[in-house]
Amino acid sequence: MFDDTKLYPLPSGGYLTARDLDKPPILDIRYLGIDFGGLRALTDFNLIVGRSEITGLIGPNGAGKTTVFNLITNVYQPTRGSIILDGVDTKGMSTHQVSRLGVARTFQNIRLFKDISVIDNVKIGLHHETRYQMPEALLRLPGYFKREKVADQRALELLSIFDMESLAYKPAGSLSYGAQRRLEIVRALATNPSVLLLDEPAAGMNPSETGELMENILHIRNTFNIAIVLIEHDMSLVMGVCEGIAVLNYGKIIAKGTPEEIRQNPEVIEAYLGKGVRE
Repeated sequence: MFDDTKLYPLPSGGYLTARDLDKPPILDIRYLGIDFGGLRALTDFNLIVGRSEITGLIGPNGAGKTTVFNLITNVYQPTRGSIILDGVDTKGMSTHQVSRLGVARTFQNIRLFKDISVIDNVKIGLHHETRYQMPEALLRLPGYFKREKVADQRALELLSIFDMESLAYKPAGSLSYGAQRRLEIVRALATNPSVLLLDEPAAGMNPSETGELMENILHIRNTFNIAIVLIEHDMSLVMGVCEGIAVLNYGKIIAKGTPEEIRQNPEVIEAYLGKGVRE
């Protein structure tokens, strides 16, 4: 039986799944580095992500994982190296420009508009699809209501991924912690990304919620045919959903490979996973 999740090495030193091997990678990061003053926070970071690959980025706290996300989204500008997104070098671009190219992300600390409704939070992510002329919005002309109706329908469709339609008109701040995490992912999907960056999506979730999240990450990838890169400390989620994993320690990659290869890697076990993971 053909295994489309199998990783194949590339001449450049990266990997692609069999499923993405015939297509150029969506994300190609080469020798990326950033210094903060005299501190080298990230050194020679290389990562290739296929167009429909689920990739894990793991490592101890302070290893540089969120710094990588901040570089991909151009919150930070790299000191060295390059980030090629769908064939385009993002050097010098603004965060907004990178978002328009197809990168969306969630954050370690939930960043929702908690005083407005769930559906309005999602519609904020749909801003690129719901543009009005100022007179239309101010005068509430028919074109305004038509676009609002389309946006409402699209937002409800996205909420249905997590069975959250019934919560659409509740204040976002009234949701449980796990539901707020899921809403953040829905809002990110509303921007129609080609790369979705999830920063500790299972944080604060119980085992049942984490299991559901695992299923939904796979559903999102299969439904939207997008790449997903996730930072996560919950190894059951990482090992269960990721096809390739990169391990960071002190700002450097110490290992790349399949979940099984990472699970058995002595350097990774010593630096991060602990002996109990292999046993």
